[in-house]
Order: sequence, then structure tokens, then C-alpha cells
Amino acid sequence: MKWDIEYSKRANDFIDEHKIRDKTRDSIKDFILKITGANINIDAKKLKGEWAGYYRIRKGKVRIVLKPDIECKSIFVDVVDFRGNVYK
Repeated sequence: MKWDIEYSKRANDFIDEHKIRDKTRDSIKDFILKITGANINIDAKKLKGEWAGYYRIRKGKVRIVLKPDIECKSIFVDVVDFRGNVYK
């Protein structure tokens, strides 16, 4: 199962600044397993409103906002930031 993961500049900058690339990648891998039917315990939630079609992964104080495309097997990571800044 090969998935393409693409990061926005904002997400990439935050990941590099806080050196959390491996943790972020592991969370996204768990999310992929969850949406493909595996019984994985991950705090992921479908978002509403202007964020419709996106999911949020909560990992401590950090939030990962991403948009999966299951048919194309790709994920676009739009925002990775602290809880208070993520939806601004």
C-alpha cells in the first residue's frame, strides 16, 4: 500500500522547526490504517464547515489537519500547528 503524502509550506515549516517529522509521519500512517479499515486507536475527527472534507488528528498539543483522497491514495497535509493556532 503506497500513499503519497504532500505537505503545505506552512505544515512543512512547522514540522522542520519543531523536529517532529517522524512523529507526524507515524500519525499519518496510523490515520491511513484507520480509514482503510484497521482497528487502530487514533484521535482523528472529521471536520465541518469551511474545513469540510478535512480530518483533524490530535497528538498532544499539536493538531494535524489533512485531506485524504482515498481513490488516488494521496493525502494533503494542510496545517500542522499548536491547538490554539491551527484553525486561524
